[in-house]
Amino acid sequence: MLGWRRRDLEPTPERRIPGPFGRFLQGRIFEGLTRPEPRIPAQRRANPAAVIDCAVYVDGVRRPGRPHYTDARRQARRRGGFVWLGLHEPDETLMTSIAAAYGLHELTVGQAVAAGHRPAVEVTGGVTRLVLRTAAYVEHDELTATSEVVDTGDVTVFLGDRFAITVRHGAAGALTPVREDLERRTALLAHGPWAVGYAVCNRMVDLYLDVAGHVEKDLERLEESAFAPEGKPDIAHIYQLKREMVEFKRAVLPLQEPLHRLLGGEALPGPLRPYFADVRGRLARAVDRVAGFDDLLNSILQARLAQVSVDQNNDMRKIASWAAIAAVQTAIAGIYGMNFEFMPELHWRYGYYGVVAVMVIAAVALHRRLKRVGWL
Repeated sequence: MLGWRRRDLEPTPERRIPGPFGRFLQGRIFEGLTRPEPRIPAQRRANPAAVIDCAVYVDGVRRPGRPHYTDARRQARRRGGFVWLGLHEPDETLMTSIAAAYGLHELTVGQAVAAGHRPAVEVTGGVTRLVLRTAAYVEHDELTATSEVVDTGDVTVFLGDRFAITVRHGAAGALTPVREDLERRTALLAHGPWAVGYAVCNRMVDLYLDVAGHVEKDLERLEESAFAPEGKPDIAHIYQLKREMVEFKRAVLPLQEPLHRLLGGEALPGPLRPYFADVRGRLARAVDRVAGFDDLLNSILQARLAQVSVDQNNDMRKIASWAAIAAVQTAIAGIYGMNFEFMPELHWRYGYYGVVAVMVIAAVALHRRLKRVGWL
């Protein structure tokens, strides 16, 4: 302790406090001055629950451990690698801290916290913000008026100097398989943060094509039931599927323009341009399939509406046919129900039986005639 010797701390006769209490007190003070301070172990900072994963990659290889996102930023700069920070529905407090640590613009905090963004690409302060819609097919036994067919969400990718931050909203489009697959492709991952951008875009387009395959099967079943003799679908079921397709179209179609801007801009690294071009080509296939689904749904809906009109027309003809048969009986009964004094066959002994016979013969003849022409 600052070069003091033990005997310098020992009380001299002038400093001693007389009595047993004094010796006890001086011993405690001396022990406290000479005892070394205990070492407190440094506590490791843990990432919040919204942080799904945080890793540092150097030359395409992941460094061991899962550091705090602020420590990962420093490690990436020191080792010459980059950080991939994955978030799921973060709150404003967390995004404010991340924006301060990674130098993001203040407007990105609100953009990352809110959900439901349209696909877009923006460059602000050297950081590229890429927004994509996620999609997942919802399994169901049969289509009803309330069936959910496509579940959508969104994912935002921030690509900057030595970092890639992915922010996902919704249950669809989990990025854990994307990270696992990309970590096996070290040569691609060595290209830096834009490799993460490609992997996320590639994953979203794969999901679009997968959902399109399942929806196509639903449409085939719906088309078969629409033209089946029995068990025709309700129009509300077709409208429900049409609403789900509108939501799916909002996820797929608007992504074409951001990808076109990326391929035409200078921010995209040259070695990754062929990969993004491949994504754009497969996205075009997904767009064509979704557009075809919309046309097919419109055709099924129009056919079902025509069938409903035909069925209503058939019902009206049947009602008119039975009304005509009943009209004959009503006319005969109305005539002979008049209170005229002089009427033909009024006093005929077999008049009642004759009128009933005429009614029956007329009804049978009309029924056979109407059935022959297809009205009954």
